[in-house]
Amino acid sequence: MIGRQLQALGRLKVGAMNKTEVAYAATLEQRKQAGEVAWYKFEGLKFRLADNTFYTPDFVVMLADGALEAHEVKGFWQDDARAKIKIVADLYPIRFIAIQARPKKDGGGWKVEDF
Repeated sequence: MIGRQLQALGRLKVGAMNKTEVAYAATLEQRKQAGEVAWYKFEGLKFRLADNTFYTPDFVVMLADGALEAHEVKGFWQDDARAKIKIVADLYPIRFIAIQARPKKDGGGWKVEDF
């Protein structure tokens, strides 16, 4: 219970990026400069899952070929977040992926998981 209370204290306001999201935005910007990404937006779309239940991915990304992707950046997963991304991936015809930072001791970079 104490862990949940501490976690709630650290939550950021809607529209504010945490450190991992800021680092991933820099990666998306590099990919944009390289021509792989045409556009991206932090919390740019909101998907309806059911009445009064929504999912907002951290980033919506348009690749250079026009394909849309939703990128969820996580430091760690909680069960409800994993359930939501699985549900939304089944409902909407775009690619949903989870991004996790790899520890520097493991080479750094990003781990990507498709849904």
